[in-house]
Amino acid sequence: MKILYYDCFCGISGDMNLAALIDLGVPKNYLIDELSKLKLSSEYEMKIEKSQKLGITGTRVDVILKNEVVHNENHKHQHHDHEGHHHHRGLKDIEEIINSSDLSNKVKKLSLDMFMKVAEAEAKVHGKDLYEVHFHEVGAIDSIVDIVGAAICLDYLNVDKILASKVQVGGGFVKCAHGVMPVPAPATVEILRDIPINTGIVQFETTTPTGAAILAANVKEFTEKLDFKIKNTAYGIGHRDLEIPNVLRVYLGEGAISEKAEGQYIIETNIDDMNPELYGYLEEKLFSVGALDVFKTPIFMKKSRAGIKLSVLTDEKSEKKVLDIIFKESTSIGVRKYKVEKIMLKRTFEKVKTEYGDITIKKAYYNGELVKYKPEYEECKAIAKEKDVTIDSVYKAVYKKLN
Repeated sequence: MKILYYDCFCGISGDMNLAALIDLGVPKNYLIDELSKLKLSSEYEMKIEKSQKLGITGTRVDVILKNEVVHNENHKHQHHDHEGHHHHRGLKDIEEIINSSDLSNKVKKLSLDMFMKVAEAEAKVHGKDLYEVHFHEVGAIDSIVDIVGAAICLDYLNVDKILASKVQVGGGFVKCAHGVMPVPAPATVEILRDIPINTGIVQFETTTPTGAAILAANVKEFTEKLDFKIKNTAYGIGHRDLEIPNVLRVYLGEGAISEKAEGQYIIETNIDDMNPELYGYLEEKLFSVGALDVFKTPIFMKKSRAGIKLSVLTDEKSEKKVLDIIFKESTSIGVRKYKVEKIMLKRTFEKVKTEYGDITIKKAYYNGELVKYKPEYEECKAIAKEKDVTIDSVYKAVYKKLN
């Protein structure tokens, strides 16, 4: 099992993450070429170079805005995730930029997952709807580059599992678009909810909203235990001179097994008094808060009453949100909970060219051997509608190319 581990002893920011993953082996030209698919290259330049902090050598990334100097002497005293005076974009703008690009579907999804973490935090902090919130940090071009760049790099590394240490958030105060705020900034606090943190190692913001979102959307487990063989170590160099190295350290490791064994929970409840029309809505809400699976089983309850057993697979991180939805959105007044272990095969995604266009294939491996594959249903459905053909003919076109 291929493992990526974030050692956040001095926190994490968007540019430090990019720098660390490039230092780990993502080709810088590959990253730049993929980012160009956003069609925003006229707004920024990317400077990538080797650098040092307190004797540690690594890679440094600067996103330099055209018509604006970003990393100057005054600027280096605050991280660019909080810099004002950027061209701000809302969530709809960002979704449009990403979805209209030629990036792969996997990179698009990873990017939007990270943006959603920041959007939800900003909306809660400002008491607004997701699509009403006016982004200051995440809508800036450098943060767009940081987040989409993170998705590109993670897709390139194609690891099986992402882990991280506790997250150092720093201390003191930070200047952001809404004024001077205590560290961690309000959005950062929301994004890092249920994630273990350390504070106060330096009087400076060491973890930014963008850095927090990268971890929150991708890390499977936060642990100090490195239960894997370290194959490579890399450093992303920050922009601040501190009494400790302002760097993000990452490890590329190798685990002992190729399948993922994860401790998770099943939460169940029997329902016999709810309008059946509401189950679809309930299912959508459960998935939106992190449920890993939702399924319904017809049952007969006491006195031969017909009912539904609602079963939700979740991890510890999403358990409370799942319970909130069940108790608020259904008629249930009690649930059962038990621990299960889910074993998953390693999966990869790749494009296959067919007569109907490029279609994503999901492949599954057991002990390193390809054992099954299938086209992505949603893509096949969309193509069938667009081309006015049967979905079966789209599937057959895919398998014809693969056989």
